[in-house]
Amino acid sequence: MLLLSAIILIWPLHFTGGSICRLQGRPELPQFSKDGDIIIGGIFSFHDNLVNVKPTFNVLPESLKCKDINLREYQFAETMIFAIEEINNTTDILPGVSIGYKIYDDCSSMPLAIRAAMSLVNGQDEQIDPNDACTKSSPVHAIIGQSGSSLSIGVATSIRPFSIPLVSYFATCACLSNRNEYPTFFRTIPSDYYQSRALAQLVKHFGWTWIGTIRSDNDYGHNGMSTFLQAVQEEGVCIEYSESIYRTYPREKFLKVVDVIKQSTAKVIVAFTTFIDMEFLIKELLLQNVTGLQWIGSEAWISIESLATEANYRVLSGSIGVAIPNAVISNLKEFLVNVNLQSSPGNDGLSDFWQNIFGCTLTAQNETQNAKMCTGSEKLSEINNQYTEVSELRITNNVYKAVYAIAHSLHNLYTCTKNSMNRTCEKLTKVEPWQVLYNMKEVNITTRNGENVYFDENGDPSARYELINWQVKENMVKFVTIGIYDASLPRGQQFVMNNRSIVWAGFINKVPMSLCSQSCPPGTRKAVQKGKPVCCYDCIPCAEGEISNVTDSIDCLKCPLEYRSNDQRDQCILKDVEFLSFGEVMGIIPAIFSLTGASLTTSIICIFFYYRNTPIVKANNSELSFLLLFSLSLCFLCSLTFIGQPTGWSCMLRHTSFGITFVLCVSCILGKTIVVLMVFRATKPGNNVMKWFGPSQQRLSVLGLTLIQVFICIFWITFSPPFPSKNMRSYKEKIILECNVGSTLGFYIVLGYIGLLSIICFILSFLARKLPDNFNEAKFITFSMLIFCAVWLAFIPAYISSPGKYTVAVEIFAILASSFGLLFCIFAHKCYIILLKPEKNTKKSVMGKMPTKSI
Repeated sequence: MLLLSAIILIWPLHFTGGSICRLQGRPELPQFSKDGDIIIGGIFSFHDNLVNVKPTFNVLPESLKCKDINLREYQFAETMIFAIEEINNTTDILPGVSIGYKIYDDCSSMPLAIRAAMSLVNGQDEQIDPNDACTKSSPVHAIIGQSGSSLSIGVATSIRPFSIPLVSYFATCACLSNRNEYPTFFRTIPSDYYQSRALAQLVKHFGWTWIGTIRSDNDYGHNGMSTFLQAVQEEGVCIEYSESIYRTYPREKFLKVVDVIKQSTAKVIVAFTTFIDMEFLIKELLLQNVTGLQWIGSEAWISIESLATEANYRVLSGSIGVAIPNAVISNLKEFLVNVNLQSSPGNDGLSDFWQNIFGCTLTAQNETQNAKMCTGSEKLSEINNQYTEVSELRITNNVYKAVYAIAHSLHNLYTCTKNSMNRTCEKLTKVEPWQVLYNMKEVNITTRNGENVYFDENGDPSARYELINWQVKENMVKFVTIGIYDASLPRGQQFVMNNRSIVWAGFINKVPMSLCSQSCPPGTRKAVQKGKPVCCYDCIPCAEGEISNVTDSIDCLKCPLEYRSNDQRDQCILKDVEFLSFGEVMGIIPAIFSLTGASLTTSIICIFFYYRNTPIVKANNSELSFLLLFSLSLCFLCSLTFIGQPTGWSCMLRHTSFGITFVLCVSCILGKTIVVLMVFRATKPGNNVMKWFGPSQQRLSVLGLTLIQVFICIFWITFSPPFPSKNMRSYKEKIILECNVGSTLGFYIVLGYIGLLSIICFILSFLARKLPDNFNEAKFITFSMLIFCAVWLAFIPAYISSPGKYTVAVEIFAILASSFGLLFCIFAHKCYIILLKPEKNTKKSVMGKMPTKSI
């Protein structure tokens, strides 16, 4: 009705020839103005609300008054002025032509927005020259505005008959792309048509199929949500509820919306609202401590700094949404902070702004104890607020681009770079708004900060969004870019995400679940949510070893012990059987080392046999040496019994052969150590100790010590022998074939006996290491037993912690390492002298004395 009334009032005055045109009502003066050859109009929401006044209908109502200053809109307006001044000061665009401006405040109100538009279109002269006969053209050639879609729709409809281009920097309603309804409308922000689809793909990307939605009760909210619902339902997502909010609603309506959110089962909420409406909703959510929900936001609020406070983060933690890409505008910061009352003639709108920022008053009658007089010399450079903050220039950059788009359209007219309107280029004496409108369709430029600006057939720019996530960094809420959405790319490549950097609602480290009434496929089971309708359930994958092979299964079935579930959890399959085999690298390498060790030992036996009559062989008790070498070859070969599929015989053989051969080996070394000690004692006068430990006693001691281990092994395999077993506990997806030791006590006694002999041998050899002989074998035995004990001490924790076939591999390694250690430490030096230093293989060298020294 308001729009219709305005048109009825204007129409007869505009087309009545010869009549005198008079201004109806009070003149509406701009907040900011400057003369120029070309005038660009601007309409911004410097205030968010109107002061409530109840008319008495007795007197003429006073002008509507505004409240709740919006600092960000002041930044937008100053950015428009900055861009105009930048163009005026360059010769690249419109040389010799100055651009002026007239900027109005609409207080986020439709009546004031249309009134501002009419003021720009008609001018504010009290009376027009009669000679003009009410045919004077519009004083403005283009208008920049507004922040909201509803306001833009009202203004675009009002100025449509005048063919004045309206360029919006923040109106995103897809309805404004209708060229039949809004032929003069352009914008530097993408349409909600693309934003809605980006949000729908975002919801689908994270697997949310049960969501709630909230929209602003205006054109922006209704049209955007309508497009979103259509897109998201095509993706198979269900909507639990869809509520509307508006900043002028009574509190009871907001409380109703909060109750719906609290009682819902959806954990994800898509909010297609303006930031002002969102502020009112968040206030109620904070009062009722409604937190832990995942918010998905439209660009109208998701990147607004005033919302991103520490208090609001309790509700909006981890929020994700689409935002206009951020930008940098050179020298804008300096321009913003250098604005002041003295240097800005015609900028009456700074008064309210100045008083609000500095907490002072410009009029003496308003001076109070809490509000001092403004000096006008206050410095904005010392202020840190939304106006001076330039780290987030997403929407501000759209204002900057809008000014340059209009300027280039005018530049094309003045320079006649195009054959405008299919006419021959002529020098322009006067530019008409319809000419600017025509050239706006042809604009395709790059601004000074590298932004490409052009409009498609609907007056829309290309759609490119940043996907941002609210995160706390350095004790501040930051907008972190986690991906992009580019509608110009081929389908399927438009949406790119990086999930690893996302912070989720409730400070959890995984994607929140939001599902309801969706069938659970085979491989999952239904889990009813406590206190929720039966149609709302989670689909929980069956655990390892369990399957479900029907849709909407209530329980998962366990697979038999020798079976496991497949990756889809819908079928039981045989488990893989694993053991250390000769056919794999882990089995081949130990086998090669085992055969190599046995071959090397056999070679040393041959060397010793060939040089059996030499002093060095005789001096080292050749009989015990040959027996030791024979036992070492058995030690190397016994490791082969640990490789291959375990059987009853192989399990008994591997443990008993290991125990007996190592006792035989250590017994020989112990005998040699005792011989060394006895020989030293025998060299003292009157000492005849060697008769008690001659060759016969040496053989008997080795035999006796070995027989003890043999009897232990016989008892072990008689009463509780080792046996092959299937280990199905260590791994759920495979079976480990291994040898169970049977009697744990028997196994520990066998190992303990070997360890006891090793410790005795080490102690005796350590005591004999300093005996004053040129060739003291006790030194080499000490080193060999030190390595032997170290290997088996390290074996214990490695054996316990190694899983499956690696346990066997560790045991083989210990056998081979200790065997090689004994072989090299005891026999390497002897072979070196026999083969490479034969001059030392003499009785004199072997029997010679040497000074005592530590090893």
